[in-house]
Amino acid sequence: MDELKQFAGLLIFGNIENLILAAQGVVAHVNPFVIGILSLIAVCAWLAIGTFGTKIAMKYARYINFAGGLAIFILGIKSMIESGVLF
Repeated sequence: MDELKQFAGLLIFGNIENLILAAQGVVAHVNPFVIGILSLIAVCAWLAIGTFGTKIAMKYARYINFAGGLAIFILGIKSMIESGVLF
C-alpha cells in the first residue's frame, strides 16, 4: 500500500480532470450518450493499463505525476479560455 501512496495525487486530480472534460463537452454541445460511451471505453482502457502496467510504472512515478498534473493544468486553462472565464 505504501508504494501506491505516491499515486494518490494523480487519482484525486484525475477526478478533477474528468470534471473538466465533462465541462468541455457541455460547452461544445456534444451528445451526452456519446461522451458516456467514450468515457466508459476510456475508463476500461485505463483500468487495463493500470492493472498490467503498474509494476513498470512504479519506476517512473514522479514523471507520471508531473505529466498528469501538467495535462490537468493545461486542460483546465483551455476550458476556461473556451468558456470565456479567462480573456
